[in-house]
Amino acid sequence: MAGHNTQFRFATREDCALILSFIRELAAYEKMLDEVVATEELLGEQLFDKQKAEVIFALEDGREVGFALFFHNFSTFLGRAGIYLEDLYVLPAHRGRGHGKALLRKLAQIAVERGCGRLEWWCLDWNRPSIDFYLALGVEPMSDWTTYRIVGETLAKLAKG
Repeated sequence: MAGHNTQFRFATREDCALILSFIRELAAYEKMLDEVVATEELLGEQLFDKQKAEVIFALEDGREVGFALFFHNFSTFLGRAGIYLEDLYVLPAHRGRGHGKALLRKLAQIAVERGCGRLEWWCLDWNRPSIDFYLALGVEPMSDWTTYRIVGETLAKLAKG
């Protein structure tokens, strides 16, 4: 089944267990499963009560075979919102059928429909298969930027002053 036949649906609150299973599969692939502390309850609160992010599923024969979790960010230079893709994952048994490309195309369509200025994401430096996939789509790596992160105790310390 080719990716142009991929169907899509937005996640609902009833999908929290399925979303968490995709997150865990992606984390295992990225060798970071031990960092996953998300729960179904937390996802329900953040995704559906607070609407902090959205999830779209790629379906093959009515079954969810891939997912993308994304949220809006904002570009001051463009003066408009963008879409930040946090996670994109297709189950291994369903790869090579165009679902990943179809998910990115769907996200691009959502970005255009919503008047967004860009679609962006991060990719681990060692993830050559994904990097090659993105480059083949004409995506440009942002090699002149470094990502910084503050979490946990350091975050709490900065917040306190």
